[in-house]
Amino acid sequence: MQEQDKPRHVGQEFFNRSNFWQTFRHGHIRVGEIKMHYVEGGDGEPILLIPGWPQSWYTWRYVMDDLVKAGRRVIALDPRGMGDSDAPLDGYDLTTAAADIHGFVTAMKLTERGPIDVAGHDVGAWIGYAYAADWPQDIRKIALLDALIPGLSVPRSDLPSEEIALRNWHFAFNRLNDLPEILISGREEAFLTWFFRAKSQNTSAIAAEDIAFYARQMAVPGILRAAGCYYRAAFGAEGLAANRHRAETQLTMPVRVFGAERSVGATMLEALKPLGIDVTGVVVEGAGHYLPEEAGPRIARELGMFF
Repeated sequence: MQEQDKPRHVGQEFFNRSNFWQTFRHGHIRVGEIKMHYVEGGDGEPILLIPGWPQSWYTWRYVMDDLVKAGRRVIALDPRGMGDSDAPLDGYDLTTAAADIHGFVTAMKLTERGPIDVAGHDVGAWIGYAYAADWPQDIRKIALLDALIPGLSVPRSDLPSEEIALRNWHFAFNRLNDLPEILISGREEAFLTWFFRAKSQNTSAIAAEDIAFYARQMAVPGILRAAGCYYRAAFGAEGLAANRHRAETQLTMPVRVFGAERSVGATMLEALKPLGIDVTGVVVEGAGHYLPEEAGPRIARELGMFF
């Protein structure tokens, strides 16, 4: 990965140098029974960004700034149970999560002038795929970043067993009842420091200040439990069956897939190609799982060209 593909400034320095909060603002809106948090800025055609676990809207910060400079209105959303959105006891299956996104888009009147562009990373890509399949009229184009879509993708098998374990252990861990909360509660920052370092290639992109931000969000009551609910629902029998049913109908909007070299690689594109009529993709060399942060400027450029 070239230096121009990496964020030049991280942590608080990024916000100071970019004047981020002069462009963006926090917002909340009620969607059904939950209050959803988002950060938005800019003018022009909207782009909706959906994060994954263990993150929030904040994972898109580098991408957001560049997309606004390219003339777009950018909305980074916290889905239910993430960041500063409500974390109810249930509703973490992908059908409900996708309906939340549709409800949010409708409440924000984002599709008044036509379908919008969407990008999702990690669990946000799970939700993004379900949203595209369930509510295709909402979406003009969609980008899916570095994720194994439950029931439709398989982990890489071309790696040493130690590397496979390092990348995939949390899929089983997060499905366990209570144990993640028992082991992580009160140790959120230590856990996330290890986790981000283990799954990143460009580790400098996620500074200690950024990890502290994520840790404060993870410590909010209900957030850790919500993460487990997403994994249990997505990989349970009903969740897997729902995605296999979605796969029976190809996506008609253009789909762009981004795999990280030190993560899913090309396997994500291989898995998703049969699921749409116009699916293209790229492997981002020199990057780990956290593409919006590790390769923020490149992802912003690629999204700008795709959208």
